[in-house]
Amino acid sequence: MSLMSTLGRTCALALGLVAAATAGPCDLYGAAGNPCVAAHSTTRALYSAYNGSLYQVRRADGATTNVAPLSTGGVANAATQDSFCAGTTCVISIIYDQSGRGNHLTQAPPGSAGSGPAPGGYDNLASATAAPVYLNGHKAYGVFVAPGTGYRNNAAKGTATGNAAEGLYAVLDGTHYNGGCCFDYGNAETNSADTGAGHMEAIYFGNCNVWGTGQGSGPWIMGDLENGLFSGQNAKYNGGDPAIKYRFVTAVVKGDSSNLWAIRGGNAASGSLSTYYSGPRPSGYYPMKKEGAIILGIGGDNSHGAQGTFYEGVMTTGYPSDAVENSVQANVVAAGYAV
Repeated sequence: MSLMSTLGRTCALALGLVAAATAGPCDLYGAAGNPCVAAHSTTRALYSAYNGSLYQVRRADGATTNVAPLSTGGVANAATQDSFCAGTTCVISIIYDQSGRGNHLTQAPPGSAGSGPAPGGYDNLASATAAPVYLNGHKAYGVFVAPGTGYRNNAAKGTATGNAAEGLYAVLDGTHYNGGCCFDYGNAETNSADTGAGHMEAIYFGNCNVWGTGQGSGPWIMGDLENGLFSGQNAKYNGGDPAIKYRFVTAVVKGDSSNLWAIRGGNAASGSLSTYYSGPRPSGYYPMKKEGAIILGIGGDNSHGAQGTFYEGVMTTGYPSDAVENSVQANVVAAGYAV
């Protein structure tokens, strides 16, 4: 091989690595044929070209402002929030959808599991300052969900319904959890009520052991499929679903239109993803009956006894391959989550 040929191949490889580094999670999913239909983050842009608002904060006096990235495709400009909220309190009032479909998350309404603690039976909004974090040295804020806190969109557009395939990932705080039901992010009922098995497909994180469990005492990444939290096909126990010990967690749940679903996870600050389950759905959960609403921090029926912290997450069309999820994990690691 000639020197020029070697140099050409080296340059091409370098350019490919640069492109992979600059692409956001939703760019990676889109290139693989699984575009994001919802993309939420209070910490950073999830598309390389996104420069819109990430979230809105509301001050105690009722005034609001939006927080955008420091630069296109970059980390949230935390200084905007810090200046606006100085000397008072703020809550996160809207988490904007970066996909362009308008699937924003706002204060969750009452559900069949009960009303929330806020006026009108709504759930509380998260404190805007309770979950500070750093991404490659830049300050940002996560969504700190205390019991009674919840976000929802019951009129989401483009999300999976019925037995359609979808993928979900989220980056979470692996040390903030409890055994309450249910700290979820994903697909749920459009009427805030429990409408039966298979009407949900959401990421769950915590150590609730009423339904399914994994190894040890948790916490675990599981799937909330309604009327049960599942760690695999068995309704109760999957020894392959480990207790999570990471400060930052990447959690993945995905379901195909065939009788196939999977749980994957890993350390959001380093390393790769592992597959904790991949196989048939639990008995009674195929075909699925997904409704397409989006929830964060609560169960599909507005069960709001859980706690956790959310940094970023998406919902896609189709059933993403392990390979594209591995690329997304590399992007998350490169984002440099730290305390």
